[in-house]
Amino acid sequence: MKYLLFLCFTPCIVFSQLRTKDNEIKKYVSEVNSDSLQSYIKKLVGFNTRHTLSVTNDQNKGIGAARNWVLSKFKEYAKHSNGRMEVYLQQQDLQPDGKRVDQVTHLGNPIAYLKGTDPNDKRVFLISGHLDSRVTDVMNRTSFAPGANDDGSGVSAVIEAARVLSKSAFPASVIFVAFSGEEQSLLGSKMLAEKTKKENWQIEAVLNNDMIGNTKSGETNETNDRVLRVFSEGLPYAELDKKAMSIRNLGLENDGDSRQLARYIKEVGEKYVKNLEVKLIYRNDRFLRGGDHSSFVNNGFPAVRLTEYYENYDQQHQDVRKENGKQYGDLPEFIDYNYLRKNTAVNIAVLASLAKSPPKPGKVEIEVKELTNSTTLHWEKPKTGRPVGYYVLVRETDSPVWQKRIFTQNLSLKIPLSKDNYIFAVQSVNESGNVSLPVIPRIAK
Repeated sequence: MKYLLFLCFTPCIVFSQLRTKDNEIKKYVSEVNSDSLQSYIKKLVGFNTRHTLSVTNDQNKGIGAARNWVLSKFKEYAKHSNGRMEVYLQQQDLQPDGKRVDQVTHLGNPIAYLKGTDPNDKRVFLISGHLDSRVTDVMNRTSFAPGANDDGSGVSAVIEAARVLSKSAFPASVIFVAFSGEEQSLLGSKMLAEKTKKENWQIEAVLNNDMIGNTKSGETNETNDRVLRVFSEGLPYAELDKKAMSIRNLGLENDGDSRQLARYIKEVGEKYVKNLEVKLIYRNDRFLRGGDHSSFVNNGFPAVRLTEYYENYDQQHQDVRKENGKQYGDLPEFIDYNYLRKNTAVNIAVLASLAKSPPKPGKVEIEVKELTNSTTLHWEKPKTGRPVGYYVLVRETDSPVWQKRIFTQNLSLKIPLSKDNYIFAVQSVNESGNVSLPVIPRIAK
């Protein structure tokens, strides 16, 4: 590993930034292909509609045909996984709910589960998009609903990630999923999130991609193909009452698990993908809309939404038509495939970095018993994995991102910086330089 030296105290403390790229991850990023992404979207649009309530027994159109095709792509790529990629359809029959489900509906999520190579490493990292599409009337299940961007772009990123990463051998597991029922109130993601919560899956990150292919604003015609937004919550939705006092005492209103994941995405994404800024949005989601990551957030899992900088509302949830010379509808000609390629590459770089990294350090604590202008942290080795050391992360309380890293091979560190002025965290690092998600310290007892 290489470290960028900032300053040195006595004893010497190395402040570093993660400049060195992992060659394996660089290779994965280089394999993301715009033509492949375009072919996936063309195929998805060709099903006429992917509305959750559309037909499931037609081989060429409707949600049933679409999810069978996604399953077939997953199975094709699973052949390269040495038997480690399991492909299946998570399914459930829904009864009418008096809201957005008016008939008995067969709900299905196509899933590819790439098992980790370390049987003792239970971590799971998940990438998702939603398979269903819609027009203006959310209950219209027959009209042409191409859903090229919403959310053919997200599903294409999931499929491409499965293709590129199927040959990998990560210690942790990766799930690729195309949710159904998003437009009918996040039904597919709720089904999987509730299952993972009930079965105590160790889901450490959910990257939900929803509309990542448009670059043009509908109102101003401005374009932006250089910024990807990541929405994340700061305060945890789950068990907030139990955690509120600790959050208040430590000043961690900006440091929920999903917010840490968002920072990780920014750092890794910008390191591996050129000409792209990952913009942190300090909200769980946009106004008047909701995405599948919220199903996981609501069940206590770290989850974020990745989405384009501009949303073109003329092309979202619209009947396909022309009015006064303007084309409405979510058609494939409005996708910027190079922008989609970059956004897909961010997902792949982040997934690979997370799945290659060692597990997070355990029992990270900060000493607060004495009035000092220094800070002492200590932690435990993760129960699995082989970290070569740890980074202590440092940022000023008003900084949106981590500003410095201190590398150590010890399980404790005294830092000549006041705990009153800084936020700290600790992450594990392995010999390839890949780092775990950060852990914010608890107060030592």
